[in-house]
Amino acid sequence: MQKLVVALILLFIGAGSLSAQEKIKWMSFNEALKAQEKEPRKIFMDVYTDWCGPCKLLDQNTFQNPDVAKYVNANYYAVKFNAEGTEKIKYQDFEYTNPGYDPNRKGRNSQHLFAHAMKINAYPSIVFFDEKGDLIQPLPGYKTPQQLELFLKMIKSDDYLEITTAEAWEAYQSGFESTFKS
Repeated sequence: MQKLVVALILLFIGAGSLSAQEKIKWMSFNEALKAQEKEPRKIFMDVYTDWCGPCKLLDQNTFQNPDVAKYVNANYYAVKFNAEGTEKIKYQDFEYTNPGYDPNRKGRNSQHLFAHAMKINAYPSIVFFDEKGDLIQPLPGYKTPQQLELFLKMIKSDDYLEITTAEAWEAYQSGFESTFKS
């Protein structure tokens, strides 16, 4: 009986530490733009769809990684954006919507006009915006924590502004040392 009590206590302690693990603090794009007015910070946007398998894997494998969550929370405003959703986005004096959205449709739906404006053609895509809310670059496809780390740190430090050739990109990648754990 005593062993059972000890095992249960250890189980609860382990479960508590898992739930205490840092998670990315997601917000809407409109909220991120408003937050930038008070405290300028770059925006990290996860562009996903409900039917996208790799989007779900990105959520599970990469965004649940403690190193990714800690770095994103410390350095970015993190945004979740459904590229086939109905959220109204107010961006650069225009309101983007999804007029073709069909609530009765199963699976794929109409692409949101904001996703179209960002030239998103693959899901998932991660999109970076600067401290003024200007688009830096979309990054299509699934990324592991270590693959994403390269871009998170390069964008945060503004190193991307100096990478203007394929050779410079190769040199940057080969010199980059990952510190994120799997």
